[in-house]
Amino acid sequence: MRNLIFAVLFILSGDCFSQNVPPRLTMEWEVLAEHLVGQLDLQPGERFMAVAHPGLFDDLIPHLRYEVMKARGVDLGVIDVLAEPVSELWNTTVLRDGSRAARQALAEMLENVDASIMLPGANPGHPVYAAIQDNLRKGIGRTIHFHWLQNGSAYTLPGQPLPPLHLVEATYQQALLQADYEALAAHQRRFEQAMRDGEVRVTSAAGTDLRFRIGNRPVNFQDGDASAVRAERGVILIDREIELPAGAVRVAPLEDSVSGTIAFPPSQWSGKAVTGLKLTFEAGNVVDVIAESGKAAVEAEMAKAGSSGRAFREFALGFHPLLAVPEKNSWIPYYGYGAGVVRLSLGDNSELGGDVSGGYVRWNFFTDTTVTIDGDVWVREGKLLK
Repeated sequence: MRNLIFAVLFILSGDCFSQNVPPRLTMEWEVLAEHLVGQLDLQPGERFMAVAHPGLFDDLIPHLRYEVMKARGVDLGVIDVLAEPVSELWNTTVLRDGSRAARQALAEMLENVDASIMLPGANPGHPVYAAIQDNLRKGIGRTIHFHWLQNGSAYTLPGQPLPPLHLVEATYQQALLQADYEALAAHQRRFEQAMRDGEVRVTSAAGTDLRFRIGNRPVNFQDGDASAVRAERGVILIDREIELPAGAVRVAPLEDSVSGTIAFPPSQWSGKAVTGLKLTFEAGNVVDVIAESGKAAVEAEMAKAGSSGRAFREFALGFHPLLAVPEKNSWIPYYGYGAGVVRLSLGDNSELGGDVSGGYVRWNFFTDTTVTIDGDVWVREGKLLK
């Protein structure tokens, strides 16, 4: 049982505190469920469904369904994805064909679902969520992405391990429940307006110096608003897929405007260590690769990905103060949605309204960059200023 992870395994006493033993935390299932349904702004009569992975966050599901009923929504229940990892003895062709048939049938079956939530462990590779996305692309419904930890949301920094599980979950829970969503949305929209009017420049002491413009490209605001009103204003797929915890502004810059250099911290490409990597871009494509070690691994990953492997995908900037990189025992919370974290991604940006397809996506996180718009500083060395 998941809640056993957080159960108090001892009676807190003076002896425990004198030994600096931290208390374990318990997930606030009822409060989380109420908050998630609240962010959906579920209206009476709206039909709701959850997508879950067997054995993950089971304790949340009954509270979530109850909150849907309290809001006078229609609880359609839960569809489980196939538990992973699947058996090595199973035939991959059978799984692939079965998924394809299920996706088509599920898309038809779920056309009347107004709101859904993808719980931890489920992902767009599963046929039920792929079917939901097919409907989202048609302008049908809206969904919350509630990945938590199961899809790799927390990232290490060089030389720094991830904190214990209970501290990661405590960080996420606080960011979810204590967010000032109104202030977050206002801040993000001021940044979007500044980008519309100028040239964005990202620099770092390590050698990053990248410039781009966004023109009239759609800007996605991950501000926690998963309401139907917000979804109907959406322009691109991810406008109907709202992340919780919230925090980032995401945009695919005009490809021809992207030029300059990205200097990477130690990283992995093709499963191999790479150091001293610098990629130079012209008109949105990599034209030069320099590395102290591992250059062949970088070139191999790009070649395997095809043309999208050398294409600039996305700029994202985190705004959530409760997800900022900690000063001590540093790590990157929730996909870089914390204040001041920059994501400079490569690959397919079609879900963002860009012109690059191909399916390859590589996220790259930077915690020490400076972001300016026509010289006006928004982030200085990883710290959000405005």
